[in-house]
Amino acid sequence: MNTTTDIRRDGDFRPNWRTLALTGGVIALVGLFAIAFPFVSGLSLAYALGALLVVSGIVHGVHAFSAGSWAGSFWQLALAMVGVVAGVFVLANPALGLVSLTLLIVAYLLVDGAAELWMSLRMAGRSGRGWIAASGAISVLLAVFLWAGFPADATWVVGLFVGVSLLATGLSMVFVAMAGRAIDEDVTPSATEPRGA
Repeated sequence: MNTTTDIRRDGDFRPNWRTLALTGGVIALVGLFAIAFPFVSGLSLAYALGALLVVSGIVHGVHAFSAGSWAGSFWQLALAMVGVVAGVFVLANPALGLVSLTLLIVAYLLVDGAAELWMSLRMAGRSGRGWIAASGAISVLLAVFLWAGFPADATWVVGLFVGVSLLATGLSMVFVAMAGRAIDEDVTPSATEPRGA
């Protein structure tokens, strides 16, 4: 019985390491582009958010007219109006959308940092406590830094954060693919080894 065939039949990623590496490389390049041009990336995200809000509003509107009860249709109609108005507002003024997204990032960093600091306080005597406390402190400092530069930061924060996230995701995919390739080459029997072994 060939072990390599069994592993591949189970859906292991190793046979497709080239596709994974190529996909990761493309994502990493998109991340680099977003980092190099954070304002363009941020505006693109704001336009995408506006379009999603409009589509969401339309879907809620369609559902409002198909809902059976008045109470349900009223809330769906209210959500539809809010979604469409907010979406059109963001599409008409994407810079304002960037400001809103920047505020969300600041709020997220504050909450994340506070949660990690609180968790580190509860981990007295446990290993890893210092790392969690450091991560929480960095998140809080980033939030304070962004708030101090607000609203000027809105022109680059969203695009930069998304770019760094895409770059990290792409590179991790490439590293996983390379690890899969190395394992696949180690497992594949050599040409001199008998196939029935």
